[in-house]
Amino acid sequence: MKGLVISSSRNIFMVKPDAPGDGGRDGRWGETVRKQVACRIKGKVLKGVEGYVNPLAPGDRVCFDLDPGHPHRGLIRDLEDRKNLLTRFNRQGQSSQLLAANVDLVLCVTTPVSPPFRPRFLDRVLLQADKAGIPPVIVCNKQDLYGGGRADPDTEERLQDWSRIGYPVFRVSARTGEGMEELQRSMARRFSVLVGQSGVGKSSLINALVPDLHLRVGSLNEKYDRGNHTTAMSVLLEIPSLGEGTGIIDTPGMRCFIPDRLAAEELLFYMREFAPLAGKCTYGLSCSHRSEPGCKILEAVSSGVIHEDRYESFLRIHEELASLGVSNTVS
Repeated sequence: MKGLVISSSRNIFMVKPDAPGDGGRDGRWGETVRKQVACRIKGKVLKGVEGYVNPLAPGDRVCFDLDPGHPHRGLIRDLEDRKNLLTRFNRQGQSSQLLAANVDLVLCVTTPVSPPFRPRFLDRVLLQADKAGIPPVIVCNKQDLYGGGRADPDTEERLQDWSRIGYPVFRVSARTGEGMEELQRSMARRFSVLVGQSGVGKSSLINALVPDLHLRVGSLNEKYDRGNHTTAMSVLLEIPSLGEGTGIIDTPGMRCFIPDRLAAEELLFYMREFAPLAGKCTYGLSCSHRSEPGCKILEAVSSGVIHEDRYESFLRIHEELASLGVSNTVS
């Protein structure tokens, strides 16, 4: 049988089987198999998952065998080819961590305030999405918290700069519904994945999209003005109201995001407004882009082609990737 991985916990993977007739199968199992099946990996080894902390992610397509004695248990025996993967580097496990597979859109969620706006976190997620070949968009939630409708100039400047270099920006409020209709249109008939820090309102956004779910919404830690984790694991949720084939993968809130499988010297090629300048400095690809004469990156920062804060993100990410070395560049 074939099916879709919905979630996983402690090496048990919840798989939603294809409907009878999908993929040319017969319907002898009836409606019982439409319920999720709790699966383990047959032999605990699966081809194609080497080098990852977790072998499967929501969105993966698998082949599995049902347990004849337990119709809602099974063994996964094969993984279908993936069209893409969204990952991050897991410092604790010193390896890649799968967040989502086979998705059409990465929704990078942030807030103007509460928790504080952190553009460099988003720069990292945007970088990883671009590297994976998955179109990213920025969702700035909690627009209702702007006092009197007046936006913070620094926040607006960064949002406008992302828009300038080609990233769609949605300003929304899950609480009031502001901007939600436009966001829904962008998600219709696509699989999306939500990525953001704890407290930015991912669960609130999903509740606004799928009211019947009633996901638990966390509160902010008043002392540190940051969110408490309310989503414990990545899970795929279907949104039939937005059209057949619409789904969203909710991921746990993250306090940091380290780009995955990327060498420091490759970074230049994956930041959109930096890439066209690669190799054009006086010192070519040997340029550190910090102080060399004839550095096209520094010239672009000076002229406003590259935002100063994006340049600062570039330097910080480059330094972090260099410190990680080969452990983060597994092919």
